[in-house]
Amino acid sequence: MTRVLLIDDDERHSQLLREYFKRYGIELDCAPEADSGLAQLAGQPPDLLLLDVMLPGKDGFEICREVRKTSNIPIIMLTARGDVIDRVSGLELGADDYIGKPFEPRELVARIQSLLRRVENQADDGDGMLRFEGLEIDTNSRTIKVDGESVELTSMEYELLTLLANNCGSKMSRDEILSDLRGIDAAIMTRAVDIMISRIRNKIGDTAKPSRFIQTVWGRGYVFVGRPVQ
Repeated sequence: MTRVLLIDDDERHSQLLREYFKRYGIELDCAPEADSGLAQLAGQPPDLLLLDVMLPGKDGFEICREVRKTSNIPIIMLTARGDVIDRVSGLELGADDYIGKPFEPRELVARIQSLLRRVENQADDGDGMLRFEGLEIDTNSRTIKVDGESVELTSMEYELLTLLANNCGSKMSRDEILSDLRGIDAAIMTRAVDIMISRIRNKIGDTAKPSRFIQTVWGRGYVFVGRPVQ
């Protein structure tokens, strides 16, 4: 059974979701605030974290930032604040998806299933290795190495880099990237792609010109230009 942890101070809503999720084989653990949620996360890590933004004490952004220091667990943020900047901020901190309140519980279940399916599919893909000169992606362990050194990426950063690497040499627009990552049309979030690309470049040391791995296609998007190892 899939295990999901929800950190949300609306306990009645959390209980309703707990009952609803049972129909889909999802066991939902709930915590009303940051401290108890982080303790549950450390004690028995779930398969996915649902994180409300508006919380007493530490808000969802602070929790996301703290979690990402030690974990690549898939994170979906829930918020009544629909501003683009809030969504971008959440993604910038390492969240994998975002859904605004109020939402249909079935849509949330679909987002959870889609995100976990992508994680599982990548883990089961062939021998699990993507090898390029200076870059190695292990899709079984969801880890990467640059020039032999391990580099930590968030779950969404890893998925974005792997998506580009799997389409090596193909120019991908920001909308195409978002659609492949999230399975939805999310044109409003195209700026989020630029932010994630910038973070990935910094982490893998790909900021010099010409690019070793990720090249900008002006007016369109990005293309992975790493040289495959035969």
